[in-house]
Amino acid sequence: MSRIGKKPVEIPAGVEVKLTGNSLRVKGPKGELSREFHPKMAIRQEGTSIVVERASDHRLDRSLHGLTRTLISNMVSGVTKGFERVLEINGVGYKAEVKGNILVLNMGYSHPVNFELPNGVSAAVEKATTIKLSSIDKELVGQVAANVRAVRKPEPYKGKGIKYAEETILRKEGKKGK
Repeated sequence: MSRIGKKPVEIPAGVEVKLTGNSLRVKGPKGELSREFHPKMAIRQEGTSIVVERASDHRLDRSLHGLTRTLISNMVSGVTKGFERVLEINGVGYKAEVKGNILVLNMGYSHPVNFELPNGVSAAVEKATTIKLSSIDKELVGQVAANVRAVRKPEPYKGKGIKYAEETILRKEGKKGK
């Protein structure tokens, strides 16, 4: 049995869960999320918790068991607390600013890069070199952070570019003189 999959997901006060078949809708103080799950997973609500069970011990069922439970847990914590991802910009003249739902990045190219934020993701720029992305959907905020980072990935010689706040860049030595 999956150690993660067999744990029930506790539903905190103020969160409303609606389960129809394998479709789950979670509504909380920060917003509402819905998702369709794999038909092999049996999802049921027991009081103030959600339990995920699998049909058999086949490889696919075992892998879906923990995944389904984690996705449900992320939905519940997303509508209560939300998720955020912090990006740092390193490099002389590199900066960012937010104009409406567009993130404007000056990354040393001949033109500024306009990155349009999808619905449900908000960005805040602190000190022009720190970008804080936040959303109730963990997958969405992670994907948007990866797409912003892809505008100018950090290079290994001077570390210039956009990196995650907790990321460390492995530096290379570079050319040596005679």
